[in-house]
Parts: sequence; C-alpha cells; structure tokens
Amino acid sequence: MTADDMLGRLDDDYPAYTMGRAADMLGTTQGFLRAIGEARLITPLRSSGGHRRYSRYQLRIAARARALVDQGTPIEAACRIVILEDQLEEARRINAEYRRAAGSANQAAAA
Repeated sequence: MTADDMLGRLDDDYPAYTMGRAADMLGTTQGFLRAIGEARLITPLRSSGGHRRYSRYQLRIAARARALVDQGTPIEAACRIVILEDQLEEARRINAEYRRAAGSANQAAAA
C-alpha cells in the first residue's frame, strides 16, 4: 500500500502520528512539516512529552501542500492556496445549502 493509498482512506481527527511517521507517510521531511506548521496551515497537537502529533486530516492537508511544492510553488504560497481552496469549498457548500433552502421555500409557497 502506498502513502497516497493510505492518505486517501484516512478521515479522522485523532492525533495518532508522530512527526517522523507523518513525514514517512507523506514522503517528505520533518522540516517540511515544521514549515507548514510555521505557515499556520496545520497546527499539530502535542503529546504530554511535547512531541508533535498529526491527525489523518492534517496529513491530507499536508499532502495537498506538498503536491503544490513539488510542482515548484513556494511553501508559503502553497499553504495560502490550500487555505483559500478550503475556504472556497466551504463557501460553495454553504451556498448550495442556501439554494436548497430557498428552493424548498419557493416550492412550499407555490403549493
């Protein structure tokens, strides 16, 4: 099973992965994980000993940023792009909910 296969099936927010394991899964360095943390793309939780722990959700976000960096995008820009993509997706989701609600209200009023 490849790292991409593993990340595609991950969907929980439990901080189960150490920095080393997360870097291995992403095929990147621990420095990359630190850099996207400094850019505030993800904020790893800390173990009682102070070690960074990453959730599956955070690893998916990091993988998106890594793909952009691998294409030549500077890390700060990649982090900003991922943040903006997430904001756009959320806005689209909310807009679709409003449209469904408006459509239901219009149908009820016409009946």
